[in-house]
Amino acid sequence: MRVVITGATGNVGTSLIEVLASEPAVTEIVGLARRRPRIDLPKTRWVEADVGCDHLTAHFEGAGAVVHLAWLIQPERDEALLERSNVAGSARVFAAAREARVPILVHASSVGAYSPSPHDRRVDESWPTSGIATSLYSRQKSAVERELDGFELAHPEVRVVRLRPALIFKRASASEQRRLFLGPLFPAWLSRPGRIPVVPAPRGLSFQAVHSLDVAAAYHLALTRDVRGAFNVAGEPVIDGGALATLLEAKTVEIAASLMRAAMTMAWRLHLEPASPGWLDMALTAPLLDTTRAREVLGWSPRHHATDVLLEVLHGLHDHAGFDTPPLLPDPPPRKRAAALLGRRATRSAPIPPRHRAL
Repeated sequence: MRVVITGATGNVGTSLIEVLASEPAVTEIVGLARRRPRIDLPKTRWVEADVGCDHLTAHFEGAGAVVHLAWLIQPERDEALLERSNVAGSARVFAAAREARVPILVHASSVGAYSPSPHDRRVDESWPTSGIATSLYSRQKSAVERELDGFELAHPEVRVVRLRPALIFKRASASEQRRLFLGPLFPAWLSRPGRIPVVPAPRGLSFQAVHSLDVAAAYHLALTRDVRGAFNVAGEPVIDGGALATLLEAKTVEIAASLMRAAMTMAWRLHLEPASPGWLDMALTAPLLDTTRAREVLGWSPRHHATDVLLEVLHGLHDHAGFDTPPLLPDPPPRKRAAALLGRRATRSAPIPPRHRAL
């Protein structure tokens, strides 16, 4: 079976290639990405393609399955660009899969697609997927769920599976996580346990984490087992402010969520960090996932403890860890990052020479 993976160079895509490389039924992996990596991986042929604008059907011809992982998180300030890539791009992937008569379509949804829920319970796959209004990521994940609903209804001959994972980490994703959510000013030494005395945690903070390889294992099962529908994927245990403080060998200081949101809003408006306050809203209101269906129907269970997953990525942040694909490239040394940041700011603030103003 030939498997086409969109977004194959990212956090989950590289783990999925690693898992599928040892699957005898998979003869070839076609890795689609906006930027072609230089690295060679087993069974993998790289194809440079942008799901938002490039022709896709020819790349899907003859495939036994398409796994749609491609998703832009940044630049979050350019909502129109993210809409074209994420929502319209996903619709283009689904249409190309139909045109190429691909029999299996597996889509990367997210816990972010779900509507808000109190954290005193866990929700199964029947919970509404209307998203969280203040989170762009959540709204777009919800919109793609609606696109996939229509596709599934119109094309029952295609076996459609959607996975809704919790927050996904691995050591090699650390530099990417820093670039996407923490920004260039984040001091890596803060991520090392024992370096800070207190951890400020908003009231009600609790979330689930899962290792990228465990998510890849779920995709593997979705491809090779005769299953349909949605599956929640998350590790154990649930992480709260106390668990974070324990990992960092610090004490917890509980603060009002409104105060933390105000601080994030200020940092966002000043361009000090790339992540908007919507990410905090999602962390506080997205539901905790019941993974019973994944365990009983898909036959999936996580191999990595959630706290170990967080500790792995924290050490990765400290060590500037990454992988040799464009999204996962290791961070440069801090001095080079600072020089690059200052250079960009100087370029933005420099006056335009008179001879160039009319161009």
